Amino acid sequence: MALSRAHQMALGCIYLVLSIALLMLGSAAAAAAAAAAGGGSSKFEELFQPSWAMDHFAYEGDMLKMKLDNFSGAGFQSKSKYMFGKVTIQIKLVEGDSAGTVTAFYMSSEGPKHHEFDFEFLGNTSGEPYLVQTNVYVNGVGNREQRLNLWFDPTKDFHSYSILWNQRQVVFLMDETPIRVHLNMEHKGVPYPKDQPMGVYSSIWNADDWATQGGRVKTDWTHAPFIASYRGFEIDGCECSVTVVDSDNARRCSSSSSEKRFWWDEPTLSKLSYHQSHQLLWVRANHMVYDYCVDTVRFPVAPVECKHHHH
Repeated sequence: MALSRAHQMALGCIYLVLSIALLMLGSAAAAAAAAAAGGGSSKFEELFQPSWAMDHFAYEGDMLKMKLDNFSGAGFQSKSKYMFGKVTIQIKLVEGDSAGTVTAFYMSSEGPKHHEFDFEFLGNTSGEPYLVQTNVYVNGVGNREQRLNLWFDPTKDFHSYSILWNQRQVVFLMDETPIRVHLNMEHKGVPYPKDQPMGVYSSIWNADDWATQGGRVKTDWTHAPFIASYRGFEIDGCECSVTVVDSDNARRCSSSSSEKRFWWDEPTLSKLSYHQSHQLLWVRANHMVYDYCVDTVRFPVAPVECKHHHH
């Protein structure tokens, strides 16, 4: 049966309204998913504050620039401490000849038995690839270095660097690709960082005694200032009060002993997904240049955690 032009127009309007409604529902669902997964970025001053060399900071809209010169480096820290969750910062690293410089992004607690999760970006001479070194400290003990070269140029654009931390694993991610996993293996007698709130930090400093080619290449100060740029500050974790003891914060921030169910305790986040596991294998196979687990000079007997999983 042929439809009149008026009927066709009416049906067209109905289809258009339905399409717009579905699009709006989809957008709302996507926004809700994004909010659940990480909220969205905040302004620097909402989450962070300079910790030293405030005259080495420059603000350009939502972007922060931090510089290293032959007088000083600079650093910032979160205003609060957190237990579990995910921290992300977008960084554009020092361009050109960055040899001798280190730009760090890390989480750390305080004291001699502190825990720490490190990204350290090791500068290099022009044309040479940046290296990223990761490390994990538990109860004040580190020596768990891994180094990767990067599959992108981190100086040409912003890239996201994240740390996901829950009671089962610590995951280091670059542009949401996992590059390292540190699993909870307390059942094997390996201590795991889950009892101390941690702050979020970043800094840029001169480390030409070790950073580039083992300290053979020194910082060329004629190229100063060396500038790292930041944006997209995100912290989605359990904020801890400084007036509450660590054990109480640990209980409050755990789904098992809290009335609230935290997103980072969902079973799907207790280990990498199948796709993420393949991404990590690819990173390790193609970009890892140093792994403490196979350094028999430093560790004639492999550390316990190295015997049970590759991270």
